[in-house]
Amino acid sequence: MTDEIERLATALFSEMLTADQLIRARLSRALPKGMELSHFVVLNYLSEHRDERTPAELARIFHVTRGAMTNTLTKLQWAGHVHVRPDWDDARRKRVAISGAGIKARDAALSVIRPILGDAVAELGTGPVRAAIPVLRAMRQRFSEPDS
Repeated sequence: MTDEIERLATALFSEMLTADQLIRARLSRALPKGMELSHFVVLNYLSEHRDERTPAELARIFHVTRGAMTNTLTKLQWAGHVHVRPDWDDARRKRVAISGAGIKARDAALSVIRPILGDAVAELGTGPVRAAIPVLRAMRQRFSEPDS
């Protein structure tokens, strides 16, 4: 690997990681009281994919430990945002689905997040954002692979 590629890689990942931290902090502050970013992300996923999932499937989808996902789901269940039920085919498993209250909570969170993200896209311009998406998607896919 050449020095130029290493410098470019370091600059790119530095920008990506810093942007990730800043975006997470800004969105976390904007979310409705009591909602964490991890809660929103799970609710958003369950809202868009209405099929029930197991906690293990959700942990794998979000690249977190089963313990972390169980913690998030426990908080969401306590808030009434998800339904957790036994899996009738395998008593060792549970199934998770979003509740009506969860859909409303997700929609409320989206109503405060969309203007923040929309303002950023408007300021950057749709052309540069469209151009960045394939690169970011390829990076995500590259690092989603095992042993990446």
